[in-house]
Amino acid sequence: MPDFGYLQLPKAGDAKRPDPGVMAAATHDLAYGLVRVIDDQGAAVGAWDPKLDAETLRRGLRVMLLTRIFDDRMFKAQRQGKTPFYMKCTGEEAVAVAQGLVLNRDDMCFASYRQQGLLIARDWPIFDLMCQIYSNSDDRLKGRQLPVLYSVREAGFFSLSGNLGTQFPQAVGWAMASAYKRDTKIAAAWIGEGASAEGDFHHALTFAAVYHAPVILNLVNNQWAISSSQDVAGGEETTFASRAIGFGIPGIRVDGNDFLAVHAVTSWAAERARTNRGPTLIEHFTYRAAPHSTSDDPGRYRPGDEHKYWPLGDPILRLKAHLEHIGEWDEKRHIALTAEIEAHVDAANRKAQQLGVHGGGPYHDSSTMFEDVYKDMPWHLREQQAELKRFTAGKAKP
Repeated sequence: MPDFGYLQLPKAGDAKRPDPGVMAAATHDLAYGLVRVIDDQGAAVGAWDPKLDAETLRRGLRVMLLTRIFDDRMFKAQRQGKTPFYMKCTGEEAVAVAQGLVLNRDDMCFASYRQQGLLIARDWPIFDLMCQIYSNSDDRLKGRQLPVLYSVREAGFFSLSGNLGTQFPQAVGWAMASAYKRDTKIAAAWIGEGASAEGDFHHALTFAAVYHAPVILNLVNNQWAISSSQDVAGGEETTFASRAIGFGIPGIRVDGNDFLAVHAVTSWAAERARTNRGPTLIEHFTYRAAPHSTSDDPGRYRPGDEHKYWPLGDPILRLKAHLEHIGEWDEKRHIALTAEIEAHVDAANRKAQQLGVHGGGPYHDSSTMFEDVYKDMPWHLREQQAELKRFTAGKAKP
């Protein structure tokens, strides 16, 4: 049986909550501890309790459930050959969903590939996401991106990149521009703990600190970077949140499976950014329950059921337990909500598949390859576009 006895986990409610305007030096303890709110009985305890109303809690539960069921359907679609690739966020739903409910819709998100919950929390249609995954005729990216690498300007969701770590400096630059404009919009970025070994991570923290950028830098420590444990990236020596200390910015380590804790810490960091107090690095301590991707077999490097023994539990079940604890939820309502969401996801999936799936068409017209790339098309592409028109016109002749 997997053993997580080496983890030193403080009790829920133990962490102190300083004012968001304090100097970074006053937050050092938070970089080494763990902000937790929901205790083993489902109660919200301690200074970090965001005291959310029942409606917000139920919305959080719904969005996390929708994210997981959407994930499951898309994973099955990949196994059926309808899309070549997919990446699940099972067990990490609270990170994206809680933060998505805190951030304003016009704040810019520079996500990694496990934050689909951000878009779902912003009420972006899952049908649109499915079309991108299937690369069908309604794919807004016209088949140009790997499945799950979304881009939604209207929802403040910057184009995903398969090159890990790029999100951090991009978010800092966007936040600096927002500050120069005297705007109140902030940026947020997400990477995994493995990507913290990239130079982009350190460059971003340097610029964020020096230019006091209004940005939230999220490091999702889900224990595994592809097939190597978080120890390989330096997690055995110290916490990832503590890396913020050398840059003079706050670092906070939070229970990533605790919806309330993630919501509270994100609210703290967002207030700090909006009031021109500077950036925050948040380490979300969680666990990747699913394979790294559909190309991965986690059974080759860890016990197949290890996620079931993760001591911080499942984020959906923990929020459910909290709602039941305060008398705002029960098993009957949970079963009904699950059935409703499953029906919604299945309907969207059928509709998306009717427009085509990867490898089966129909596809976007070849002429679209010249669109949405340059504001002013350079001469050599204009020539190629004209050549394509002549070629297709010739083929159309009897």
